[in-house]
Amino acid sequence: MTLTHLNARGEAHMVDVADKPESRREARARGRIRMQPATLALLAEGGLPKGDVLATARIAGIQAAKRTHELIPLCHALALSKVTLDFELDSTQGCVWVEAFCRLNGRTGVEMEALTAVSVACLTLYDMCKAVDKAMIIDGVQLEEKRGGRSGDFSRQAQQTQEAAADVQPAVRGENPLHGETPVVSVRFLAELRERLGTEQTELDPAQLAVADIAGVKRALMAADPRYALLEEGRVLAACNQIMATDATPVAPGDEVAFFPPVTGG
Repeated sequence: MTLTHLNARGEAHMVDVADKPESRREARARGRIRMQPATLALLAEGGLPKGDVLATARIAGIQAAKRTHELIPLCHALALSKVTLDFELDSTQGCVWVEAFCRLNGRTGVEMEALTAVSVACLTLYDMCKAVDKAMIIDGVQLEEKRGGRSGDFSRQAQQTQEAAADVQPAVRGENPLHGETPVVSVRFLAELRERLGTEQTELDPAQLAVADIAGVKRALMAADPRYALLEEGRVLAACNQIMATDATPVAPGDEVAFFPPVTGG
């Protein structure tokens, strides 16, 4: 793999895209700004001193996407056909999620435009809220997906799903030398979930499962410890013996179940 922004002498230069065919290019990026619960409540209620925070951040993000070439030295000036900014107030994690989407028909991608839009929108949120909360943290700014171009499509969720499934070692049904003739259901927590729960693995006696499926595993874990309630969050995915699973996927003694988030930034 070569770096396209370096020439044969290792010098930085703008890539010549004149001979590339035009095609539809899209990119979606995401990030967040973490804040105190009281700050998030003021934002939701419209009680911050600078006025309509989200509307201002949305305009700032759109402007930033259009002017990315003025901020990032080797980016091309692009005629964007669409830029959107969406915000999600997350009281569980005490943050505002910011998502940007950019599109054009052109000769180069719009990943930098989407990432810049998210970054500047987060900075604008900080500026609008800093009078009441200077300890806010911006993090997790990352590309979620891109479409089009010579390098092909990219999806962070698909990549992390594949990596998580590969990380789960297949279990042998009916065998568990550590537990004699009573095989257990092994449960693993990957990536961000491992950090949030403070544990990587636990075990369940099959007798603890009211219903022998993924949903039953979740209920048994939550009955044993309330912190496992975060497994009910919409972004948490599951796999059983390296195969993607849903709540209705059956689980048997000796199986290995893994829970993991598709988005691990932050």
